[in-house]
Amino acid sequence: MTIVLIIWLGLLLLGTPIYISLGIASLLNILISGFSPLTIPQRVLNAANSFPLLAAPFFILMGNVMNTSGVTRRIFNFANVLVGWLRGGLGHANVVASVFFAGMSGSAVADAGGLGTIEIAAMKEGGYDVDFSAGITAASSVIGPIIPPSLPMVIYAVLADTSVGGLFIGGVIPGLLMAVSLMIMVAIFARKRKYPKNAFPTPSVIWKAFKNSVWALLAPAILFLGIASGIFTPTEAAIVAAFYAIILGLFVYKEFSVKDLPKMIIMTVETNGVVLALVMTAVLFGWNLAVAGIPQALGNFLTSVSRNPFVIIAIINVFLLIVGCFMEGNAAQMILVPILAPIAQSLGINPIQLGILIVLNLMVGTITPPVGIVLYVTANVAQISFERVLKATLPFLIPLVIVLLLVSYVPAITTFLPNLVMGK
Repeated sequence: MTIVLIIWLGLLLLGTPIYISLGIASLLNILISGFSPLTIPQRVLNAANSFPLLAAPFFILMGNVMNTSGVTRRIFNFANVLVGWLRGGLGHANVVASVFFAGMSGSAVADAGGLGTIEIAAMKEGGYDVDFSAGITAASSVIGPIIPPSLPMVIYAVLADTSVGGLFIGGVIPGLLMAVSLMIMVAIFARKRKYPKNAFPTPSVIWKAFKNSVWALLAPAILFLGIASGIFTPTEAAIVAAFYAIILGLFVYKEFSVKDLPKMIIMTVETNGVVLALVMTAVLFGWNLAVAGIPQALGNFLTSVSRNPFVIIAIINVFLLIVGCFMEGNAAQMILVPILAPIAQSLGINPIQLGILIVLNLMVGTITPPVGIVLYVTANVAQISFERVLKATLPFLIPLVIVLLLVSYVPAITTFLPNLVMGK
């Protein structure tokens, strides 16, 4: 297995797509170890035959539709009315809008690329320097996959055999804590740089902004209440969300037509195809690792360092933050969750807490170099260099890491709501 791991790492360094490198490494190990090649179709088909995984294409479709239907503009305008009266109001609105948008797209990249276009343009026009605008846009987009719905959480649930609903509900408090901590950092910058603020809104202004965005704001409420009440499962919620978004775009906001749907569906199929390929090859790779005893060896190593869950969580955090710098989040999950979940379970770490911990770590990785996909997207939107976006984003890593530490060492932050609502 050591030779196979070296080959896999070599393929990655050569720029081979992650699912191809995983597949080649798995095939080589199966052949070298003397297992039947029939193991491959059995494992990959079992991986794809997952009910929770059906949620992925519908959440992706929902995000694509929401980005096209004028939802982002209405959400930002409403957020600006709510908090624009604070010093640095557009910076605060940037964060609040990301919280609302997170309940629809569940994607950091979609937030940075879709909502970020409107946010950065508005902040530049409002007198904010472009670097600060880009920095808070990149940092606030990390909230997307933490507040439900969340594709990374669906993937974790499949790999760790954990409740998707429990993960979704467990992400609410951490997501809100991230928003509050980022807004505190915005307030510090705003006071130091004397950023402007809007006049306090009158009730009529608030009501008008709310009316313009109410249908968009209902989407996360419908999802959360539907899952919490048991009306539909998280997988069924994805279907409800996708069709709600389509109805919103076609008949309520009327910002696209039926002829635009095929393009959105094709984009969804392309994205979901990559996700599915990753899941299938990663599960096969994980099986190879398990057969070789690597998870057990790593578990023995970690427990030999300490049996204290606090220490193990610290090691896992540092490891994941480093991995997130070099590997895309979903791909990293495919490889690491089958290894880390059994270790955490043996130490009594709640699987919902672990899931949110893993997703949060890897999402922070989207705004750290050298991979930092959200940094590249934000740089493109703001039309400034990658280096400038990175420098502007660095201060906002401080509040995000503080929330990460809270999630790591205060389990109730992630488990209270699932226990209250679902008894998880």
